[in-house]
Amino acid sequence: MSKDRFLRACLSLEGLSIGDAFGQQFFMPHVASSARPGQLPPAPWGYTDDTEMAIALTQTLRECETVDQDVLARHFAERHEAEPYRGYGAGARQLLTGISSGGSWQELSREMFGGGGSYGNGAAMRVAPLGAWFADDVQKTIEQAALSAEVTHAHREASIGAIAVALAAGWAFRWEDEPAEELIPWVISHLEACEVRRRLEIAAKFPLDMWPFNVASQVGYGLEISSQDTVPYCLWMAAAFMDDYEEAMWNAARVGGDIDTTCAIIGGIVALRVGPEGIPAEWKNYREPLAWSGART
Repeated sequence: MSKDRFLRACLSLEGLSIGDAFGQQFFMPHVASSARPGQLPPAPWGYTDDTEMAIALTQTLRECETVDQDVLARHFAERHEAEPYRGYGAGARQLLTGISSGGSWQELSREMFGGGGSYGNGAAMRVAPLGAWFADDVQKTIEQAALSAEVTHAHREASIGAIAVALAAGWAFRWEDEPAEELIPWVISHLEACEVRRRLEIAAKFPLDMWPFNVASQVGYGLEISSQDTVPYCLWMAAAFMDDYEEAMWNAARVGGDIDTTCAIIGGIVALRVGPEGIPAEWKNYREPLAWSGART
């Protein structure tokens, strides 16, 4: 195993999990009404299924150095069984319970939503550490991100959303001197035609100093919990706040939507540009400790 790959995957996981836990606090009305820069939500910040599934993916990469789909499915199911209260959606609970009971992930994933497979944002929200792991190989990033999505999300839009986020994470790590305006066009150049790509093309037209809600109102911001209405907004936010983790998180919280997931996706990307020192130590201390020994390595 490459230590460098693992360490940068863990950096992305750190940004993702802190973003997830931070964003989750804003679903409590008293936090949403009072929290602001300089006045953080009270600790501890509990994380959600977004982080649980990102840990499972990072754990699989550490063990296999590739996306072994059977191993990934097992880790997903084991973590769900150990802590089922982490906010899993109904579809995810059904699928992961089925896997724990001996069902085939291939069949269960394809059977979701009347046989069309899920195009939810779950495959995208967990994949940034994979993009960090394979940051030095664009084609492998695309292949491995698709494999990681397929275990739970058989729909093409979910797969391409995961590919887009993984590519963005690798870009953030690899091309630290490139202007942030290049991120979305570069990602688009590697995607097939689909709704995710169409909305990314819309997002790419907005200047990065625009008020984020204006962008969200045009491309979505996770209210539908779909890949299509989550990924384009998150990539625009990551580009707009590429050098400032705190501002990225606060602005995502202000916009609203599926806040834990949008903060997780944005945080997993931006962490790779700002590095460990760019994530406030206080925020890390407020997030509950990750339930995975590898995170301490």
